This record gives sequence, structure tokens and C-alpha cells, in this order.
Amino acid sequence: MVTLSCLLIGVQCGAAEFHVYADAASGGDGSAEAPFRTIQHACDSIAAMPMQQRQREGVTVWIGGGIHRIDTPIRLGAEHSGDVDHPVRFAAVPGEQPVISGGIPIGSSPEQSWRRHDDKRWVVDLPKRADGSLWRFRQLYVNGQRRYRARTPNEGFYRVAACPEGTPKSVHYHTDCKTFQFHPGDLRSDWKNLQDVEVIVYHFWTDSHLPIATIDDQTNTVTFAHRAGKVFTNDFSEEGARYVVENVFEALDQPGEWYLDSTQQRLYYYPHADEDMTKANVVAPLASQMVVIDGDVQSQRFAEHIRFEGLTFRYCCFDFPPGNSNDQQGSASIPAAVEFNAAHDCVLDHCRFHDLGTFAIDIKDGCVGNQVTHCDFSDLSAGGIRIGGGDEKAPPWYRTENNVVSDNRLVGYGIDFPSAVGILLTDTSGNRVAHNEISGGEYTGVSVGWTWGYGRSISRDNQIENNHIHDIGGMLSDLGGIYTLGVSPGTVLRGNHIHDIDANGYGGWGIYHDEGSTHILVENNLVHDTKFSAFNIHFAKEVTVRNNIFALGELEQLSRSRVEPHVSVYFENNIVYWTDGKLLSKNWSDQEYSFYLHPKNSSGTAQRTETSVFDWNLYFNPNATAEDALWDGGSLAQWQQRGKDRNGVFADPGFADPQNGDFTMSLTSPALKLGFRPWDVSTAGPRGDVGPPVTAATDDQR
Repeated sequence: MVTLSCLLIGVQCGAAEFHVYADAASGGDGSAEAPFRTIQHACDSIAAMPMQQRQREGVTVWIGGGIHRIDTPIRLGAEHSGDVDHPVRFAAVPGEQPVISGGIPIGSSPEQSWRRHDDKRWVVDLPKRADGSLWRFRQLYVNGQRRYRARTPNEGFYRVAACPEGTPKSVHYHTDCKTFQFHPGDLRSDWKNLQDVEVIVYHFWTDSHLPIATIDDQTNTVTFAHRAGKVFTNDFSEEGARYVVENVFEALDQPGEWYLDSTQQRLYYYPHADEDMTKANVVAPLASQMVVIDGDVQSQRFAEHIRFEGLTFRYCCFDFPPGNSNDQQGSASIPAAVEFNAAHDCVLDHCRFHDLGTFAIDIKDGCVGNQVTHCDFSDLSAGGIRIGGGDEKAPPWYRTENNVVSDNRLVGYGIDFPSAVGILLTDTSGNRVAHNEISGGEYTGVSVGWTWGYGRSISRDNQIENNHIHDIGGMLSDLGGIYTLGVSPGTVLRGNHIHDIDANGYGGWGIYHDEGSTHILVENNLVHDTKFSAFNIHFAKEVTVRNNIFALGELEQLSRSRVEPHVSVYFENNIVYWTDGKLLSKNWSDQEYSFYLHPKNSSGTAQRTETSVFDWNLYFNPNATAEDALWDGGSLAQWQQRGKDRNGVFADPGFADPQNGDFTMSLTSPALKLGFRPWDVSTAGPRGDVGPPVTAATDDQR
């Protein structure tokens, strides 16, 4: 086995080795003949090794196939570090598929077996937690498939009837509210265990999760145990927000639904016709996290050169602490299954993350040079990967920078917390997010930056390149395939393929520069089939947008919300192709302003009027002419009289089949004469296989 693994993975054969099998006998010494039973036991043995030996030889922990159950996270620190040539590795035994599971079987023991509650529903007593606390969870899996909490309505949403605490017309939309009026019958005070019921409100770009305090049946008013972060309207309109009600016993009326009675610690389930509850494999998540790499950032003792290869991480849970309604943007307060703190040069490679009740990975304070590569993410309650460290006020060693997220596939995120982002970069710099596929979420694919407005930001020099971002959105508003926020010098969005971006109300943009996005380069991106514009600016400063294709926005193509006393965008050498909707939406007007130009001038200032610079662009609508295709309300000639697109043209770019997503162009395309440079769009997305090597899985691994 050792010789084979050395050949396959390039391990130095002199490295120390430990072996772990979940079904091993207790008392093993970690050898191949007497393996450890738990991964944590191997971790403890690594920490006991002299650092010189560990870093001279390296260590490999071979993890055998099967399910390795945990109820607390595997913890690693600086005392587990390797070095650049001799890392500490946790790797799957070649040909085997180990699963690190934070879930436990439900109803599989004689003491706690499933029994009929009535002719349709079954019930089981839950195992007791070791610390005696009540067990709460939001996810359940039956025969490997996610099942959903009993909810009402079964399809669609209820609507808030009235907002006693205000609407955007009377108060700021960020006003914390805890009361709304409902339509008669939508909520009921006589529901079983009202404290277990949760109202989930979808408004603006957030999902608010609210436990009920009281229901007044006379006034049809519900009051929640804590406040939501915004008013209860559907975005900035006066229309009531959409909401659903979950974990309602009386709503347990559909196959595949379940209800948790937290007081009695009982689980009820309505099985599908082909599910035999005496044989079903039912798993509920117990562990809140799975792996924590935990250096000490304050004392600058970093955990370094630790690798995870070929492992599957499955099942973990999260419940909101009192007062948290999930009102942070991007579901940023929800933790992750795997967490890095003060970690340097650690790697997750060819791993799988699925059926998680949290984010998958969180790279936090003081993390430098870490990599997440060739991993497979699916069925995530929150987002995929979050990276962020100390802000501008923190000591330099708290900064998080130069991490790589590449060649991963993320399909299906934000299932329980739809405001979660696929890949979220907050206060962090120098990261590379490249060649990932991101799809199947309800909110933004990649989000970069965490400072609103033009103040100082740690976010800079992030490279978002060659990602394939598609089929996201529809539940919430104000989202983008790629979303930027704040001052971000040196950040580049390049070579991304973004398409099929939807939204509930407004939004559903391809590339979205929100508040204060500054000094960002956007080039060689193909963005098409968006609900709103392929390229959108709320307000930004000196963003350079060149050599992109923006096409087939449903309602609009290019949009900008605010005019400010500076240039918001240099828009040059792009192709804009559309068949419906406005070409330029919202506010593209100019205004006179003073611009500090040079100290040798008497005042140092010059007068300017341009707030956007357009030139050398090609525009085409096959259903219009240059005279009736409107540029900010006027013709192309009038647009050019304003100093815009003096060298721009209205001409057919010669795309092969744009309606079916083929934007290759002919060698005679007039765009080439304007200096447009085609690129290979097919390079967007993962290179090579993702996830652990495929082998035949046993029944208990599926």
C-alpha cells in the first residue's frame, strides 16, 4: 500500500504514517496492522511528535473508506504543522472513499426505532445529547436525499398584509421590525409548540428567520421573538413581503416532510410511498463543524502546511443564536463546516462537501497562501467558500491574503439560507478565484469587497478569472453573477462566462458594481441572458470595462443608478448585443464638477463634465436600426454629440448563434476592426476532474 501511494501521489516514502479506519478495534497504534479508530487520535499523535521530526520527514494520515462519525470538530493547530517540503497530509487510502460525517442515524436502534403515529406519519424519539441539551436541526436526509421541514403553504408564499412598523415610504428600509399583520388563517395561535415554529421572510436581498413570540388572532398580528434587519415589504415597494412558515406540525401533510418537536425531542416524518421506515436510512446532522485548523493569530503562531486530499465531508448543522435573524448581507453570520484560523499554506484538494447545513469553508483571520482546489460542492444550506480577515484597523498579521480557490464545482447552494453567496470575499486581498463553476444558488455567485462607499478598504488585488457562473437567482433581489463592493484597487474580473441570472424583483445583473466600487478592471467577460442588465453600476469610480461581450438582457443591457462628480466607468472596446429591453437604463447623464488635476494650476482644479467615458464600442440589435435604437433616450448621433462613442458603431458582430449561447464571431466581424480581441470562452470553469477519485461506493457511503 505504501509503495502504491508513493507512486500515485508523490509521497516521500520516508515520511511517518498513521492509518485510520472507522471500524478498527480500540487500542491501535496507528500502524497499518493496528490502525486508529478516529482521526482525532491521529491528530493527537502528530502533535506528540517532535516538530523537527515532523518537519524533516512529513506525516501522512491514511484514512480508510467508510463513515468516520464525529460530533465535535477535528481540531488542528500550530503543533500539527508541517513545512513546505514535508506537509502533514490527511488523505484517502487510494481506491477508497472515506466520509467524515457530522450526522447520526435516527431510528436505527431498538431503543429508538420508528413507529407509526397515524396511518400516514411516523415518529421516533431522538437520541439524547451527551451534554443533555435539546437537539435542534434544520436538515434531515432519508436514503441519502434531503427532506424538508413541514411548511405552509406547501407551494408558493404567503404575503405580509400590513406593516405597522413602517414601509420604505415612511421609515428607512433598514429599520429593525418585529411585527406584521397577516391575512386571516395564514398564521394560527393554536399551532402545536408555537415556539418551534419559524417564519422565514424573503425581502430585499435577505432571508429573515424569525421565531414567533405571540399571535393576536383578533388583529391578525404576529410579533416575533427578535427583530428582522429590514421592513417587511417586497423590496422597496409597498407590497408586502413573501414568507413561509416552517416546522409546523399541523402542516405535516405531504410526503417527504418532517417535523421536529424540540420540547419532547421527537421527530415526525411523512414517508414517500416507496420508503419503508423500518429499513430507511435516516440521518440528522449533529456536529456544528467538522474540521477546525486553529492557529493563534494573536501570538502569531500559525498552523502551516496541512493538507486534506480525497475526503468527503457530509452533514453538519447550525441553529441561530437568540437575536440573530440572518440579517447580515450574504448570510455572513452563518459558520462553516471547515474553518481556517491563522492558517498558512494549507490545502483542501479533490475533496467533496455536500449535505451541509452551513457554509462549506471559512478562511478567517490571519490566513495566507491557502488553497481550495478541484473540490466538489453540492446541496449546501448556505454558501460555498468565504474568505475574510482583519480590516484596516487590525494588526497586519490579522490580514488574510493570497489564497487560491480554483477548479472547483459548486452546484446547489443557499438552500436554507438563500442570501448566501457562492464564493464570498470580504476584507481580504491578493486572492485568486479562478476556473470554478458556480450554479444553482439564489443569490450572488462571487462577491468581492466589504466596505460601503469610498472609504479605505483592505479588499484589493483580487483576481476573479475564468469562472463559469450560471443559473442563479429568482428568490431574492439585488444580486449579480459577480458583485463588487467598495474601493478595490488592482481587482480584476477577467475571462468569466456569466449567464442566466434571475431575480425576484429588481436585480439579476451579470456584473454588478455596488456602493463605491473603485479601480476595478473588467475585461474579456461574456455575460448574457440576464433578467436585468448584463453590466450594472449602482455607484462606482473609475472602473475600466473593456473587451467584453454583454448580450441579451431581458429588460436592459447597461445600467447606472447614480451620477456623481467623477468618472464612474471607462467603457471601451466592448460589444453590446440585444433584442429586447433598453440599451442604456437609469441615469447616464453628465454634470459639471471640479476635478483636482495638478498642483501647478492656480487652484489645482479643472472643470469636468464627463461622468462616463464610452468609445470604440460595437452595438447591435437585429430588430432595430441605428436611428431607432436609443442611446440614453436619443439616437447614436445624439449620443456621439455628447462626446460618447465617437468611434463607436452600430453593426452586426457576426455571432454564430447568440440565441443559443454561441458568441464566436466571424473573421470579418466589424468588431475586430475596432480592436476587439476574441478569447476562448470554453476555458471558463474547472480544468480536470473535481472531487475525490470515483470508485464504487458501498451502500453506507451513498
